[in-house]
Amino acid sequence: MKRNMSDLDRIVRVVLAALFVYLYFGGIVTGALGIVLVVLAGVFLLTSVVAFCPLYVPFKFSTYKK
Repeated sequence: MKRNMSDLDRIVRVVLAALFVYLYFGGIVTGALGIVLVVLAGVFLLTSVVAFCPLYVPFKFSTYKK
């Protein structure tokens, strides 16, 4: 996997993931939407750690500048 995410992109995803987890475990968002947010938070964290977003590939998009 070739890196396609900038550091800013990664930071934004980590902050959003933390917000989603807080909303769910804080009881603000519950039910199916809450579960979707937690799963999305996991995806955001995983893509941030590896600095690769598979959704960017089909669109030939990259926020990483060499």
